[in-house]
Amino acid sequence: MDFKSISIGGMINKRVNELEMDISRIINFLKCSEEELQEMYNAESLDTNLLLRWSKLLEYDFFRIYSQHLILFSPPTCQSIKQNQSVKKSEILPQFRKKIYTQEIIDFILELIETKTKTKLQVINEYNIPKTTLYKWIEKYKK
Repeated sequence: MDFKSISIGGMINKRVNELEMDISRIINFLKCSEEELQEMYNAESLDTNLLLRWSKLLEYDFFRIYSQHLILFSPPTCQSIKQNQSVKKSEILPQFRKKIYTQEIIDFILELIETKTKTKLQVINEYNIPKTTLYKWIEKYKK
């Protein structure tokens, strides 16, 4: 899976085909027409309320795809911002741990190294994965 360029409509279409879901059920659940359904399949992005409905209908967390994108491609924060955040924790929005790696992410990273697309050092620097974590993955998931 390519987490860099996300076409959510295509991923939804794949999941619908995988489940062999009846189009009439989808149209009734989403309260849309067949034309609107096709537009959604071709969409690069969707409204969050609509994506939440799709996630419920297809029993798949499509938001996780975007979370994985953030883990891999968000720019590193500078130290002063991190220090200010630790002093003033936001009480308005929930706080989440950033470094939660799914099996798909681990496989993606290890594939980059195995195919020599990226070196270990490049992975560590570009994706901000700790060196010890990367080496543990390599040891644990060696093929």
